[in-house]
Amino acid sequence: MPVQKNQCIPLVIESISSDGSGVGHFEGQAIFVPGAAPGDRLEVLVVKPCKRYAFAKIQRVLKRSAQAIPPACPACAACGGCCFWHLDYPAELAAKEGFVRDAFRRLGGLELPVRPILPSPQTSRYRNKAQFPVQKGTDGRIRAGFYAQRSHRLVPCKDCLLQPPLLNEIAAAACGLMERLGISAYDEKTHAGLVRHLLLRLGARTGQAMLCVVANGRSLPHAAEFCAALQSRFPALVSIQLNCNTRPGNVILGSECTLLAGSPTIEDEMCGVPVSLGPLSFYQVNTPAAEQLYRAAQTAAALGPGETLLDLYCGMGVIGLSVAGPNQPLVGVEVVGESVEAARRSAARMGREKARFLCADAGQAAARLAREGLRPDVVLLDPPRKGCDETTLAAVCAMAPSRVVMISCNPATAARDVRWLAGRGYHPQYLQPADLFPRTRHVECLCLLIL
Repeated sequence: MPVQKNQCIPLVIESISSDGSGVGHFEGQAIFVPGAAPGDRLEVLVVKPCKRYAFAKIQRVLKRSAQAIPPACPACAACGGCCFWHLDYPAELAAKEGFVRDAFRRLGGLELPVRPILPSPQTSRYRNKAQFPVQKGTDGRIRAGFYAQRSHRLVPCKDCLLQPPLLNEIAAAACGLMERLGISAYDEKTHAGLVRHLLLRLGARTGQAMLCVVANGRSLPHAAEFCAALQSRFPALVSIQLNCNTRPGNVILGSECTLLAGSPTIEDEMCGVPVSLGPLSFYQVNTPAAEQLYRAAQTAAALGPGETLLDLYCGMGVIGLSVAGPNQPLVGVEVVGESVEAARRSAARMGREKARFLCADAGQAAARLAREGLRPDVVLLDPPRKGCDETTLAAVCAMAPSRVVMISCNPATAARDVRWLAGRGYHPQYLQPADLFPRTRHVECLCLLIL
């Protein structure tokens, strides 16, 4: 008999779901409990019964698991951005390794060797990028924070433990200046007000910081005073910009940026590749963990002398430039023009004369390169969460590289794409999970395929 709403039941937590909830079974029905750890013995209250499963909350702890820890972040339950603060890090890693294995088994029909997950060198304060929505509260104060899960209700957060303190402090100071200078916060219900988000970047190697004010308009009142006050207080803040986004909806950034103070970019370095970061640049948010993953990609690619690498979805070119050696031909493809220009600058600074970067859709460019007769030895795929389209995968097969290295932030779409390639003669060799996003539900994975 299915459980009923408000029913109190005993439960032993057996595993963790992909959203960080503990999972147990009561009379054959799966029960999901946020904040529970494998090994917990609990009394839980059913809050939402469904036909084959139910959601519950902890009513009483009978015995706490050895994997459970007190959450360090006071806002994590309300915010919903992090779902693993209640587990010790080894348990989180084991869960994420299991997510990758399970996705490839269920969605790809593939049983592959899974290498031990690469842990992040830092489990807090690791993000080099922060995006804070800004709202005016009922008390009239302007605050930055994060949206509660599945809502646009702002959860104020003065000190997000995933961000370096500097980024939290700049965001709080910017909100205080908005109040003092009479700069309004955006109201998405009425489409009135000005400042929608505060986007911040930090060079992990250089310490240079950027603030980009995302606005429902093309100018910022009192911009000179706003910038001078922030740069006086935070000398590391070398770039302040305005991004114009006047469209309704939840897309954060518009396409147009205006420099308000300082430099149009900040400098950083990853895997020995110098980079110049703008507000729209794609860049991995966890620098030390990304370097580990890119080294794993270099090992998987195993480029020999004179072999050619095609890097699709190349972003700013960091991964291709770190995987290919100085004298190995490299072709990178990326749809964002700002990122392509940054990749070209990085290649020029490194003296990489055999590296070229194309601004184009990955699928269309791959198909054109295949028709032109490009025959790369290795193709590197690092698509967005939605994965590769069939045009891209078919073009890769037409070029017949001997190795394909796929990196993905979504094991589900990676499993689907690897299955597609496996059906066309590519043999998956192993999976390498990597934790680039500690305390969140996200996990990265790498798969090597050989023709």
